[in-house]
Amino acid sequence: MTRKQTKEITIGNVKIGNNNPIAIQSMTNTLTKDIDKTIKQIHELEELGCEIVRVSVPDIESANALKEIKQNIKIPLVADIHFDYKLAIESAKYADKLRINPGNIGSEEKITEVINAAKEHNIPIRIGINLGSLEKDIEAKYGLTPIAMLESARKQIALLEKQDFHDIVVALKASDVPKTIEANRLFAKEFNYPLHIGITESGSLFSGTIKSSIGIAALLLEGIGDTIRVSLSTPPKEEVKVAKQILSSLKLRKFGVEITSCPTCARANIDVVNIAKELEEKTAKAKKPLHIAVMGCAVNGPGEAKEADLGIVGSKDECLFYKKGEMIRKLKESEIISRLMEEIDD
Repeated sequence: MTRKQTKEITIGNVKIGNNNPIAIQSMTNTLTKDIDKTIKQIHELEELGCEIVRVSVPDIESANALKEIKQNIKIPLVADIHFDYKLAIESAKYADKLRINPGNIGSEEKITEVINAAKEHNIPIRIGINLGSLEKDIEAKYGLTPIAMLESARKQIALLEKQDFHDIVVALKASDVPKTIEANRLFAKEFNYPLHIGITESGSLFSGTIKSSIGIAALLLEGIGDTIRVSLSTPPKEEVKVAKQILSSLKLRKFGVEITSCPTCARANIDVVNIAKELEEKTAKAKKPLHIAVMGCAVNGPGEAKEADLGIVGSKDECLFYKKGEMIRKLKESEIISRLMEEIDD
């Protein structure tokens, strides 16, 4: 697939756009002013591969907390502000990016003050366009449609460009998958600002993963998208896991251990389900790309095992253990996990 060429934007120590790797974002669900809990959660996200983290700034205590949070994390910090432009100005002192919805910040004068703060501290602004919070005049004219989202983005970008500000990232999100896809397609045809993509308020781990995967993958396959967030009603670490899987499944990036496993049937000679699950849990924080196949029988097993770095194929008496395409020994089922973990550690 060919990536759409977009403007390069720097967020802390991460560059996005212009064919830089598609970055994974998540957002904390702690009270930002609870500094210790917020830092702890960000550290967990960092370990799992999150590359940009957003925190909500609903009050001045949260804005003031950003300084200490920033000093204790490694990945870029994004401050999410709604309604109160003064919180955006304060947050700009410490954050690596501001996320605002100019439509609810207030007058053009207030937005100008936010832009000036971003200029002073040399940080970008992400314009967040959500279908559920469009400007009333735009909603009245266009309804809750992709065109309305594009029109809102045009209006907000114009406000920033009027102040000669161009370090802009844009997100156009809805809980409706087709509308989100179409809004981003329309935007990508007209602008070259980098896009942060995702399905907002997508739901629980089960339904949200499906909706997010469909929406995000559809855009990425068209070359649209520079950063992604999988928005789930779960602990944020689950968002990172799903995001990594989306990118690795599309062969856009490689992250740690990738496990291929069969769905099992009456021919399965090993407990594929629990072996695969245990391997996923034990290798969740692995960094080096590695492909493991866990197959229940000899129908597709040998072929998949040969394609993987490490492979297990269930047989009637003992399991076949493959390494770099070669069957090197037989194992008992009780030995599978320990042997694979030894190889992974090596």
